[in-house]
Order: sequence, then structure tokens, then C-alpha cells
Amino acid sequence: MSPIRAIHFDFDGVLADTEPLHFQMFQEVLQGEGVTLLKEDYYARYLGLDDASCFQQVFTDRGLTLDVPQRDRLIQSKNQKVLKALASRNFLMPGVPELLKVLHEKYYLTVVSGALKSEVNKALQGGGVETCFRLVIGAEDVKQCKPDPEGYLLALKLLNRDHVPAADILLPHECAIVEDSPWGIQSARGAGMPCIGVTHSYPRDHLKDATRVIDSLSEITPDLLAALST
Repeated sequence: MSPIRAIHFDFDGVLADTEPLHFQMFQEVLQGEGVTLLKEDYYARYLGLDDASCFQQVFTDRGLTLDVPQRDRLIQSKNQKVLKALASRNFLMPGVPELLKVLHEKYYLTVVSGALKSEVNKALQGGGVETCFRLVIGAEDVKQCKPDPEGYLLALKLLNRDHVPAADILLPHECAIVEDSPWGIQSARGAGMPCIGVTHSYPRDHLKDATRVIDSLSEITPDLLAALST
């Protein structure tokens, strides 16, 4: 097997401690529509979805109709709330800037997130690590959110098109994915890429389909990445 040459990171709950923030803003926006969202329901059913899918699924689960203009209004409202919060402080996980600055010297790094790109970029800029990544894939860049593999396959395609020498193209098994949810791990498997599950949002038994499971990003070392190739 070829060695790992690229690392695709999920964002919320992996690089940034923003899963609680997204839940809070979903909850606030939905309350304005007379819809209650409980924390246990969010983590059980909706955390891995992009904004459009989350709002749609919440309404569907309650037997409510959500048309496209209303859905887009809710997405915009949540986006503005999230951006305001991201501007207030650095949400990156402890040790993330140091880790990324080491990894980006050896690996092609990307972010593949179900969040809107404006939110991811705001948080990366707030943590001073935006230059560590070759590209960022956000919810608006794909037609299908996770667990569909479209986002990871698009990241591979764009890396090969814009960043990797034509004579040395990346293959799926040369890309490691770092995820914190079962939806993300399923997406990685669909893309044919080894996946590291990190227990930031769910316990180990929820991440059992990952190639490796870790408790901290500090465990992402050259040895761990090399082991993914064996």
C-alpha cells in the first residue's frame, strides 16, 4: 500500500469545538418557528447533517412542511448567528494550530465540512491556521451531504487538479480522513479512504467503523498515519 499523502479533516467537532455552538443556533432559530429541538435528539439524529438537511429533517420528523424559501431563510439566520459567535473568540481545539503547522509541511491538508464555507473560513482565520489548508469544501460545494461521500471525492478531485503534480496523482487510499461522527465515517468508507475516528462528540462504540479510533488529535502522528497504509 502507498503511504498516506493527504489528510481530509471534518471541521465541527474535529478541529473546532463548535458542535455545541451549532446546536445552540439550530435551537434558537427553530424556537423562532415554534419548533423545539432537544440536545439528545440533535446528537442522535441531526449532528452529521448540513444545515439544509437538518432543518428539513427536523420539520419532517414533526410532520411539518418546510418550503425552500423558508428553509433558506432559516439557514441564513443560523449562519449569521454562527458567524457572530465565531468572531467573538477562537473555537479551535487545544493543540490544533501546533498540529496543523507540523502536518501541513508533509501532507496535503483539506477541510471537508457539512458547515457553510463562510463559517469554516471564519473559524480557521480566527485560529490563524487558514494557510495550512490547500482547500476547504463546504456544504454549498456539494449536492449530497454526509454520509454521502461526495465531499471527500470532490476534495480528492480538486487536490489532483490544482495542487498535485500530474505525474503523481493522489489515490483514495493515500488520503486519510479525520471524523467525529458515524455519518462522517460512513462518508469516508464510501469514498474508499481510511478514517480516523476521534471521540470528541461520540464514544468509541459509535465510531467502531473507523479504521482507527483515537481520543485526542495529538495521537495523529506519522506512525499512526503509516499504520493506516498497512
